[in-house]
Amino acid sequence: MPTALALSPHLDDAAFSCGGLLASLAQAGWRVVMVTLFTGSVAEPKGFALACQLDKGLGPEIDYMALRRDEDVRAAAALGIAPPVHLPFREAPHRGYGSAPELFSETRADDGIAADLAPAVAALIAADKPDLLLAPQAIGGHVDHVQAVRALRGLDPLLPILWWRDFPYTVREAAPREPLADLFAELPEATVTLDPECQARKRAACAAYASQIGFQFGGVAGLDARLARETGTERFRRSRRGGPTIPGLDAG
Repeated sequence: MPTALALSPHLDDAAFSCGGLLASLAQAGWRVVMVTLFTGSVAEPKGFALACQLDKGLGPEIDYMALRRDEDVRAAAALGIAPPVHLPFREAPHRGYGSAPELFSETRADDGIAADLAPAVAALIAADKPDLLLAPQAIGGHVDHVQAVRALRGLDPLLPILWWRDFPYTVREAAPREPLADLFAELPEATVTLDPECQARKRAACAAYASQIGFQFGGVAGLDARLARETGTERFRRSRRGGPTIPGLDAG
């Protein structure tokens, strides 16, 4: 049984960006695991970190990340994949980033999280021995996405990798920030066409992140409208061809 490992910065990124492919791989008999890097709970969050949950209607007494981890479990079940893996690293608001603009600016000089992520990711790869990795391109420029890419590229695993386009950042602006575009420019594009069942599984998985849907899409109707505009496709850059056949993949 081939294995796919999706390395998601946040609890929703993989499902939003490549949930259809994850469902399709599982449907084809793959073992599929979503690993989310930044899921650590922080007791008594303050300042901007606290504001990030208050603006979603969640009071300070709520363990925001525990709630989101539970959503991720439901999303994985909707996709028909293995239970997800949650690493304990802290999101950017808990690493000194103090405002929304800072989340989408240059990484802080004192933010050495990529060096911490790398051995944890390497251990996962060694343990699971995946045939395929999936990871973000950091479109939109969120610092956690950028650091995730840096950690994985620093390892340079000798495996096929599909680098996903970070949805919904890809559709929020006509020309979203792509701070790492040069890293991917020479890689061939690949498109996955999803069958109706996998589209439905992706939609159900995205909707499972109930704490995020209002903020990201303006509600379930907005989610459905955004997904409809994707026309049942997901797009990637591909490095290191080879490995088992990937269902629905049309490689450039």
